[in-house]
Amino acid sequence: MVRLRLQVTGYLRRALTLTDTPRPNCRNCEGDGGFEYDYGDHEGEYAGTEWEPCSCWNENRRWRLLPLPRRPRWLRGRGDDRDPWGPVGYSDEPPF
Repeated sequence: MVRLRLQVTGYLRRALTLTDTPRPNCRNCEGDGGFEYDYGDHEGEYAGTEWEPCSCWNENRRWRLLPLPRRPRWLRGRGDDRDPWGPVGYSDEPPF
């Protein structure tokens, strides 16, 4: 059974995506979707963590529904007065 959720994905071109989620009552992974394994190098020191997905979830099952609109070019953070979210015009001085 597929358990779906909406997710915003992408870095360069954001999109609204429908993705599968882990089964919340899975006895193997307890709803986490997989297992983390710490491993060490030849001297026994910590070297990283491996991730093994559970069989209750397919992390590659996703459907891109629609691309999200981009911000207008004049709002993309050029640092001028037209950018209301940019660094210009912001002050860290208290208002009093």
